[in-house]
Amino acid sequence: MRAVLGVMLAMFLTLSSSCSRRSSEPLAKPPAAVPSAIVEVSGGKQVSTIGTPLDQPVVVQVNNSQGAPVAGAPVRFHAANGVVFQPASGVTGSDGQFTFAVALGSLAGRYQIAASTTGAGGKTVEIRIPELALGFEENQGRQLSDFYCARCHDPESTPQRVSNHDNLIAPPHAFDDGAFLNKISERDLLAIISHGGPALGKSAEMPPYENTLNKSDIAALVAYIRAIADPPYQSREAVYAQR
Repeated sequence: MRAVLGVMLAMFLTLSSSCSRRSSEPLAKPPAAVPSAIVEVSGGKQVSTIGTPLDQPVVVQVNNSQGAPVAGAPVRFHAANGVVFQPASGVTGSDGQFTFAVALGSLAGRYQIAASTTGAGGKTVEIRIPELALGFEENQGRQLSDFYCARCHDPESTPQRVSNHDNLIAPPHAFDDGAFLNKISERDLLAIISHGGPALGKSAEMPPYENTLNKSDIAALVAYIRAIADPPYQSREAVYAQR
């Protein structure tokens, strides 16, 4: 009997101790200061393929009204259906920053990633970060661009590729230069890629690719150029349809 009472007493003390520990656990700490703004640190304007994660994580920072980072601020995310965040929410670190991974949805096009926190009076403070998902043809154009075009059209060198951009007499436009390339018709883009710069009275440093790429390849390059244009490309047919 004493043995049974001893076991019951030990169980009671264990349960009491456990409840005591749970009740004494600290609650979530409030932010170190009142959030006033949330800003992008890195990871915006990435180009990915539909349904795949972005190459780089997205980093945001919460600041107070003086522009100083806020530690412990809650951060939440949302976007169009199909976009996956990892993690979906959390709190900022001592540097006021929060890092998360993003996988875009199954539809090609531009996405807006919304990151938000809670400011004074419970008001939502939000930032929208643009990302881009390419479809099959556009992604094919991206691969062709990386292989044939980027050495001249991208001024930045990488460990895998030394840029030739600054060595040309007429420096080529970057493929995302929508301010310039959006004004060129698809017919003219097809012509200059196929027949080289002289086809449109441009520099002969732009070689013809009609004997290197087939028509579907060249069309894919044009689709890629249109997809990544900044500002975004809007076809004349789309403008007409809106009127």
